[in-house]
Amino acid sequence: TMQSSGHRFRDVEHHPLLADNDSYDSSSSSSSSEADMAERVWFIRDGCGMVCAIMTWLLVVYADFVVTFVMLLPSKDFWYSVINGVLFNCLAVLALSSHLRTMLTDPGAVPKGNATKEYMDNLQLKPGEVIYKCPKCCSIKPERAHHCSICKRCIRKMDHHCPWVNNCVGEKNQRFFVLFTMYIALISAHALVLCGFQFFSCVRGQWTECSDFSPPVTVILMIFLCLEGFLFLTFTAVMFGTQIHSICNDETEIERLKSEKPTWERRLRWEGMKSVFGGQPSLLWINPFAGFRIRRLLLRGKKGGPEFSV
Repeated sequence: TMQSSGHRFRDVEHHPLLADNDSYDSSSSSSSSEADMAERVWFIRDGCGMVCAIMTWLLVVYADFVVTFVMLLPSKDFWYSVINGVLFNCLAVLALSSHLRTMLTDPGAVPKGNATKEYMDNLQLKPGEVIYKCPKCCSIKPERAHHCSICKRCIRKMDHHCPWVNNCVGEKNQRFFVLFTMYIALISAHALVLCGFQFFSCVRGQWTECSDFSPPVTVILMIFLCLEGFLFLTFTAVMFGTQIHSICNDETEIERLKSEKPTWERRLRWEGMKSVFGGQPSLLWINPFAGFRIRRLLLRGKKGGPEFSV
């Protein structure tokens, strides 16, 4: 029995093949197209998203330039410059690495076009058993999956589509998105604190020898950095809090906005965190490089889209 993707029923019995960790068997007629996609890295070709992603990198690079060359290098306090320079640049690397992993990781896309007669026969559905088909990408739709009009795919546990990372935030990349918002908030706060100390130092020294740039240029650069830092801090801190709240409540932003009644067994708050970040609490939770391996992408029948092997 096929139902449209817009209907959900409490008495739906989902077939084991549609569980969260399973995906489409590419032995069907669409195997060749899926195999071609598996050879490529996951990347969404959306003009707005690509512009926003590039802007994010440029703004972080700008902040790093002002902090390093306008405020720290001209400072007469050697250890003040070294400690703050190392800290700020490490946070910037972690933020941009988290951004890359969010953008280039398959968020949990359901294979396109797997709603074929062969696949349906393989499911061996019982009489009265209900599954869902997405009419837009013609795929069997697992529970809690939603269709993204920008990615043009159904995404498992889709939270939202974020243009700043040019990707959906879903089951497989939510951890990296949370780390991205956290590290951007941290470097924004750090930049604002450094700006405060720099303004105080320049005013006290009457703008003599406080920077290698002229006073007007220094003021303009620092004012723009303050505005950028304040806006980024506000946005990412709110987003970070929202994501942690969603994880603890085992509820995506889409489910919250649609007021969907849970048909799944909600995880406890701590279990939700361990599910997203992986395993018991450790430093690996805040490490965007954890599990990252660059290797030749092999064709694997059970993959539903292009992705890095992680």
